Amino acid sequence: MSNMDAGTGKVVVNRSMSLDGFIAGPGNAMDWVMTYATEYEFSEVMAATGAMLAGRVTHEVGKQMSGEHADYDGGPLFVLTHRPPAEPEEGVTYLSGDLAEAVATARAAAGGKNLEILGADVASQCLRQGLVDEVLVYVLPILLGDGVRFSTSDIGRIELEPLENKQSGPVTLLRFRVKT
Repeated sequence: MSNMDAGTGKVVVNRSMSLDGFIAGPGNAMDWVMTYATEYEFSEVMAATGAMLAGRVTHEVGKQMSGEHADYDGGPLFVLTHRPPAEPEEGVTYLSGDLAEAVATARAAAGGKNLEILGADVASQCLRQGLVDEVLVYVLPILLGDGVRFSTSDIGRIELEPLENKQSGPVTLLRFRVKT
């Protein structure tokens, strides 16, 4: 479990998921998420987010989505990758070191708010290493049948404690604490 100092935000795995457990469809398709994200939102989640940490693939998919929906601002964006681009990208900090160091760097930039972890691979790595405080899932009323699963297959068993569930139209928000 990550160290929780007073006034320090949490490390939160945050994602939308189809009812059959996919966070992206075949070919990393995310159009189905935006159908719900723009109409049904939980503004308190965005207000609590101070920075985001994503993997390279998740960032690339997110850039495509943000071109269509540019109103999502979760604070500074950090991208964990083994292959940082040669040219810097405005508003993005690329990190290629140790995962725990990347989480600490992004968390410090969150200014006391939550650090949002995006993407199946980075989130699974963070969960395996005990770096996550909470898991927040938006369950959407759709079955995709294939795509990117919620977590990688090597995640192992991680116990969660239910904290909250809320409804906004057809979207169900589930919040869990990661047990230590």
